[in-house]
Amino acid sequence: MTILATLQTAFDRGQALKIISGLTNFNAESVARTVKAADLGGATFVDIAADAKLVELAKSLTDLPVCVSAVEAEKFLAPVAAGADAIEIGNFDAFYAQGIRFEAAEVLALTRQTRDLLPEITLSVTVPHILALDEQVRLAEALVEAGADIIQTEGGTSSNPVHAGTHGLIEKAAPTLAAAAEISRAVSVPVLCASGISCVTAPMAIATGAAGVGVGSAVNRLQSEVEAIAAVRALAESLQTVSRVRVAAR
Repeated sequence: MTILATLQTAFDRGQALKIISGLTNFNAESVARTVKAADLGGATFVDIAADAKLVELAKSLTDLPVCVSAVEAEKFLAPVAAGADAIEIGNFDAFYAQGIRFEAAEVLALTRQTRDLLPEITLSVTVPHILALDEQVRLAEALVEAGADIIQTEGGTSSNPVHAGTHGLIEKAAPTLAAAAEISRAVSVPVLCASGISCVTAPMAIATGAAGVGVGSAVNRLQSEVEAIAAVRALAESLQTVSRVRVAAR
């Protein structure tokens, strides 16, 4: 059974929760803390940097599916050989502060190259939020045609909330929520709404049509394992307040 099949129930319910330790985070202690928090907090799967040793570490700590992230096709080979269950092209948020952009043609070419190298593995691809919304939709459609099993959105790191509290949390999530709303109408594969998502906005992501959410810094930046577990648990519980079944019935 593929990892996508094991996740399908969560996707169908709109309650999939991916906890992300970070594309550039190769610190074993930090990754271990995030993986354990995901496991004990009730996440659906984890996303770690594409590194064989980190995959082995994660597999020793959890039975949750392990996804690895990279932006080079060859980087996936060793982690997959080490037991990674899925791969993610992205997250691109880690590179924007360095002035590095990922354009549609580049992401599509990388997806095709990755699929050629690894034709069977479950493949998720992030759509860069730096593209106009209509371009994001067209790219998502092309990515699915190229073999993507999951589409992920982003945008939180470049949003600029001007309000505090709940208002600010909604502002921060606005770019990725907008992308999830538009892309989920255009593709038949699960859409994971990620970047800038919180307990407040996770249910909103499902209401827009997403099948789940991906959360990184809200968990992986926490130094306390207890706090990280509590953060994951709060996210998981927030997703219990809404489901795609109820949304679709409206």
